Amino acid sequence: MTEVATSRVNSPAIRTVLFDLDGTLADTAPDLALALNTLLKETGKPPLPYERIRQEASYGGTALVRLGFDLSPEDNEFAALRQRFLDLYQSRICVDTRLFDGMESVLNDLASANMNWGIVTNKPAYLTDPLVKLLGLADKAAAVVSGDTTNNSKPHPEPLLHACELAGSRPEQCLYVGDARRDIEAGQRAGMKTLVATFGYLRDDDNTDEWGADGAIASPTELIEWIRRHG
Repeated sequence: MTEVATSRVNSPAIRTVLFDLDGTLADTAPDLALALNTLLKETGKPPLPYERIRQEASYGGTALVRLGFDLSPEDNEFAALRQRFLDLYQSRICVDTRLFDGMESVLNDLASANMNWGIVTNKPAYLTDPLVKLLGLADKAAAVVSGDTTNNSKPHPEPLLHACELAGSRPEQCLYVGDARRDIEAGQRAGMKTLVATFGYLRDDDNTDEWGADGAIASPTELIEWIRRHG
């Protein structure tokens, strides 16, 4: 594995690969869906289909509560519902969550090629840090930047630039992989190459061709080949 990975990833241009967390690095939708449907049951509402929840999973608690209850953050009951959702999610944050198929091999290939990787997510640190630890990634990532690590969150480039510094790379040496338009926008604004993870939590109306990314991958295992060809 090591010899193959080293020969395939031979570009000196990209030193660091940064990943969005939900819907790119890890399949967190099952635990997020359970939290939302548990909350719906608690409030006497019917559950939502998993696939409908999955499409909103990259956008956090606010988007999921809006989906489940057809409320906006300005509604009086919204804040309490969102907090209850987050409490439910936190209590089962890594029960059915897993790295996407092939992602562990990709991370190993990057390490074998003397490249490092990190995580940049809008998830708050009190949820990100335990999840990353439970996934066994805390000691392997060169950077873990959460939604409240810096003053701004994506699509602002600040968290990506901060991750760059932690990883010891310049922006032009970084590739950011994400499944939402704001991921691509943040990467572009930071001066990085960008890839759309089309295996992630795309909405039905997402047109990824309009996002202006440098490319797209339909599975994690396509990442190494893309770096070899375009890095």
